[in-house]
Amino acid sequence: MSEPFAKKLELALKVLSMSRARMAQDLGVDKSVVGRWVTGAVEPSAHNRSLLSNLIAERVPGFTALDWDRSLEAFAELLGADLDMLSGKKASNAPLALPLPLLDRFVATSLLRGPAYEGFYRSTRPYVLAPGHFVHDHCMLRMEANGLLSTKIGTAGTLVEGWVLLQGNQLFTIAVDVTSGAVLFGLFNGVGTAKAEVVDGIALTPALDAGRTPTAHPILFERIGELSGDREADEAHFAELAKRNPVAPEGSIPDDLRKHLAGDFGPKAAAAGGDWLLQSPLSRTRARGPAYGSDDNLSE
Repeated sequence: MSEPFAKKLELALKVLSMSRARMAQDLGVDKSVVGRWVTGAVEPSAHNRSLLSNLIAERVPGFTALDWDRSLEAFAELLGADLDMLSGKKASNAPLALPLPLLDRFVATSLLRGPAYEGFYRSTRPYVLAPGHFVHDHCMLRMEANGLLSTKIGTAGTLVEGWVLLQGNQLFTIAVDVTSGAVLFGLFNGVGTAKAEVVDGIALTPALDAGRTPTAHPILFERIGELSGDREADEAHFAELAKRNPVAPEGSIPDDLRKHLAGDFGPKAAAAGGDWLLQSPLSRTRARGPAYGSDDNLSE
């Protein structure tokens, strides 16, 4: 394999924010094989080259096996990258992150409170396409070198990646479904304790129907494990969690949690003393402990 191909693969890994281990897992090969491709020691077979091209095409629409024949400069342009990425330099025209106002404040808060949220979580949320049923996603939260808290959420082959911005005792999430390109948002109640065990709030996502209908729904995350400190081991554990069947078995959701996530709201509920809008108030959040979690004022 020529050096240009190895450089292109190295660049693709950087652009996709993908480790060699993750690529090997997705391709069904040993991690050392991807390592030899990146160093230029060996050439991938035609079959593996096709699989590799398909993997990149999932994140770079229109990418084909023929694009490996481009020059390194043209290949970088296709991926929207800068060759400085290969030397570890940050391109002068490539921002570190979204140019959000007060980003420095989010970083400062994340450095202070972010470690409380690091870990693995399992969500429970209403199944949008099957009323009366519920879904479990699996999530990994981890502090990154840029001072922000990253999130990965996996559900039956779907991968969502993004960032959690901490401000006060709330968590603001912006993430992207890397398969479909859909952007997702979340607003959650945080904790004031040394470690978060439960986080709940509201997510705004496109449904998986034909119209990708914008949908808001309550969601609750429960801690199910800790990070090991080994990044690749944690990635592998997350990948295993994400493979689990997301649909909650019939009858497995406790009545109190079902009631918490499926309360009535709207004009009729408001007229009866309930909620006018879909909200997740502190008076009912599970993030602050069971004393806050009463849903007695919600109707069945």
